[in-house]
Amino acid sequence: MSESGTADHEHLVIVGGGLAAASAAAGIRDAGFGGRVSIVAGEAEYPYIRPPLSKEYLTGSAERSSIFVHDDGWYAEQDIRVLRGQRASALSTESHSLTLADGGAMRFDKLLLATGARSRRYAGPGAELGGVHHLRTVGESEALAAELSAGGRRVVIVGSGWIGLEVASAARGYGNEVTVLGREATPLEFAVGPDIGMVFDALHRANGVDLRNSSAVTAIEGSGGMATGVRLAAGELIAADVVVVGIGALPNTELAEAAGLTVDNGIVVDAGFRSSHPDVYAAGDVANVFHPVLAQPLRVEHWATARDAGFAAGESMAGKSVEYAQIPYFYTDQFDLGMEYSGYGILTAGAELVIRGDLANREFVAFWLRENKVVAGMNVNVWDVNESVQALIRGEVTVDAARLADPAVTLDSLLAGAIA
Repeated sequence: MSESGTADHEHLVIVGGGLAAASAAAGIRDAGFGGRVSIVAGEAEYPYIRPPLSKEYLTGSAERSSIFVHDDGWYAEQDIRVLRGQRASALSTESHSLTLADGGAMRFDKLLLATGARSRRYAGPGAELGGVHHLRTVGESEALAAELSAGGRRVVIVGSGWIGLEVASAARGYGNEVTVLGREATPLEFAVGPDIGMVFDALHRANGVDLRNSSAVTAIEGSGGMATGVRLAAGELIAADVVVVGIGALPNTELAEAAGLTVDNGIVVDAGFRSSHPDVYAAGDVANVFHPVLAQPLRVEHWATARDAGFAAGESMAGKSVEYAQIPYFYTDQFDLGMEYSGYGILTAGAELVIRGDLANREFVAFWLRENKVVAGMNVNVWDVNESVQALIRGEVTVDAARLADPAVTLDSLLAGAIA
């Protein structure tokens, strides 16, 4: 037996080729498990990180090697087998076996589903036309970069969420004409609310992006098999050489559903990442994980969760006692704006928004308060405060909104005291 309590002759299998999968493998080894570990990666690549695909890798400011979680030699050093280009097609919890797309099969003692999510596809007319792009994989990022880097193209982006706005920033950086079509009244309204959404609205307009809020798309039109424009419900046709669809993602739960696991907005797992079958775990974008602080399941599609939850899931598989309670975190880079966000987005609806700093000049920290307690915080072009923001959230410190908004009052002093 290993120090963590898992027999070293066991075979632990990870399905997925992203950050959660690679982090889980590291967690398994870090917990002292000495048995066999296999990753069924799906794509032909070693496991890689997805945020750079819409940020620095898409803009050409980062090398391809920078997107990989570990260098190739790490897997051999850790005695971890990586099946690249192999996809899992079926899972049997009864026989503890995983069927591969090529007809092969592998037995497992414990298995982690880190199958991630896929881009939500545009379902209207013209979806199949050439020049229509989605962005989830390294191949899709490279194909899009090849189009954008030529410059002088008319780029229409359907969707004003994080992916849509990051692609808009990259496309403008290459010298393209960019139009963003969003369904909401402001960009990112669902994610951060209208006040913060208007900060991003102003940012993109100041950088030459044609933002069309409250827009509905009825069709992508084309000629000769290639997209030439996007038709709006109001009748206007916006000419396009490149169309990018960024309308969200869907968790890849098909294996879990077919195997009879409990699925509800992702694969339902406990705080130790165990699914409804005790030998099958899930982590990353696909997992709806019970969060002990919130006392409810939480599914998060961000890289920090994939990294941290993946590692913790690996430890759990190796026999270590785990109760995952990390605060969700993500970041974005658009034009000259850098942002970090920490907190529980599901608690921000109807919460009090408190701004510390200069909203107009895009240098501020935003806080969302419920019952005078910080449940989320976002720092925009203000650095070295994220740890303090997380500490306020984690400590459930009762704060005065006026003091929280006052830059002269340090966040650390707020941590030390509560409302009398």
